[in-house]
This record gives sequence, structure tokens and C-alpha cells, in this order.
Amino acid sequence: MKKPLIVIAGPTGVGKTSLSIGLARRINGQIISADSMQVYRGMDIGTAKIKPGEMQGIKHHMIDISDPLQPFNIREFKNRSTECIDEVLHEGCIPIVVGGTGFYIKALVYDTQFNDEDENESAAVREELNEIFEKNGKDALYGILKELDPQAAALIHPNNVKRVMRAIEFHRLHNSPISEHNLNENKKESPYEFSFFVISDERERLYERIDKRVDIMMAEGLLEEVKALKAKGLDKSHVSMQGIGYRQMLSYLDGEMSLDDTIELIKRESRRYAKRQLTWFRAQDFVKWVNRREFNDDEEAMIEYMIRESGVTAIQTGDYCNE
Repeated sequence: MKKPLIVIAGPTGVGKTSLSIGLARRINGQIISADSMQVYRGMDIGTAKIKPGEMQGIKHHMIDISDPLQPFNIREFKNRSTECIDEVLHEGCIPIVVGGTGFYIKALVYDTQFNDEDENESAAVREELNEIFEKNGKDALYGILKELDPQAAALIHPNNVKRVMRAIEFHRLHNSPISEHNLNENKKESPYEFSFFVISDERERLYERIDKRVDIMMAEGLLEEVKALKAKGLDKSHVSMQGIGYRQMLSYLDGEMSLDDTIELIKRESRRYAKRQLTWFRAQDFVKWVNRREFNDDEEAMIEYMIRESGVTAIQTGDYCNE
């Protein structure tokens, strides 16, 4: 028998948090964050991390579990999130995966298996690729990927240096293209009886929400947060600092641009990221779209729809598992 699972995904700034909490309260659920940046401790404002007072008593998992000085990858996310799902189900609750990192969510939902790799060899390859990037830039890296794995190159944006490097690294370590590995993994059947909802909105409204959120982040102290992280020894070489908002603020602190230009760049990069997220979700054939405009922004109606479509009945057990 497959395990029940609900996914609430969507672009940054679309309003997943309030919907997920409302749904969790209705169906006795607990939330598992699928945000690749919210795993890091001390990175709260720039990741729009939910505050304890906003959780309304709902248990949240996969938040503040890693030091930003240490890299956190998709393999670790998948393994630890799987453990969280089993824990939630053991408590008689419904696991609700919430986030916008599509590859992370898909790896979890379809139980992607990652090849064992020698860490020393992997580190050596990454060091070589980082050196190429520092000397010759992202275009040189992307050119290597196009030669090794044209199919992967067609799916990965040249600006996504992290994914470009990972695809090259995979080929170097396994002497086979990551696109072939991904194709085989995509043929797998999910161990979950899942419903995958993607929250969306009209582009103009979504972009307005994103711009407003960046302004709120600045008012709440994003600059001070990045200053504190930099004081701990974090810089652009760390995976955690590649997140939107953090790398731009580091550039500002290094004197590379003005604060006003930095804020505008964060807004622009956030809007572009949201567009890329939506493009990725549209390419998946297993998602169910929930457009805020079509529901007149009525979150109760959206929650009712998700309950109906998922077939999960409200309060699955006699005990409320979040108490």
C-alpha cells in the first residue's frame, strides 16, 4: 500500500505558506519544507523562513538543520525528508511537502536513488571545475557540458553554475551522462499516493508580490543578516551564499554596486527565478494547478479543492498530532 503524501509547490512569493498551514490544520498534517535555502541556520530573512509564531502550532520539518558553512545537497535532502515523512506517518499524520525547489521535490516523490561516489574524487573534480569557472567563467563550463551531455545542457540554464558543475561532475565520476541517469529515474513509480499541487498567479500580480516581499526583507534587516553571515566567514564560495538576496548583498558589501542597485537586482533575479520555477512545473505531467485568480484569492476555497482532489479526509485520526 502506497503512503499518502500531499505536495504544495509553486514559485517564490506566491503564498504557499498560509495555504499549507491552513491545509495542515484541516487534515491533521505536518509540513516538510522543500526549500533548498531554508535548511540553513541563521538565514531567515532572505529565505522568507516562517517564524515560529506564524506556524499556528503546526510542526515543521527540514528547517534550520544545517550550518551555512557546510554544503547541503539534493541527496541529503531526499534522505532526511524521507525519514521525516515516515516519522509523520508513524504519528498518524499526513505529510505535506511545501516548497519551490522542484528538483528536490521530484527526487523525494519518486524516491530518486543517487549513485555512491567517492567524496575525495568528487572534491577533486569540483575543485577542478571551480578553477575553470574562476579563470574562464560560466560559458566555459557550459561548453564542457554541451560536449559531454547535450541533452542535459539543453535543460540546464548556463547561469545555473551549480547544476552545470554537478552534471559535468556526474559524467566525470560515472563515465555516463546525467541525462541518461535522470531518464531512468523518471521511469520509476512513486512509492507515494501523492497529490502535487502547484500554486500560481497572474504574472503581474506575482511580480508585485515578489517586489513587495523584497522591500519587506530589507525593512526586516536582510542587510544586517548578510553582514552577520559574512562576519562568520561566509562568502560567495559557499553554496549557502548562492541564494538570491545573499550573493547580491555580498556584492554590495564588497563595494561592487550601490544599495539601490542591489535591491533592484534582487527583485529582478527573484522575478526571473519565479519564471524558471513555473517553466519547470509546466513541464511536469503529474501536477495539478491552483490559480489564485481563478479562486478569487479565496484560500479556504483553494484548501477545499486540494482536500477534494487529494481524497484525504479531515483529521485522519482521533488524536491531533500537532499538539
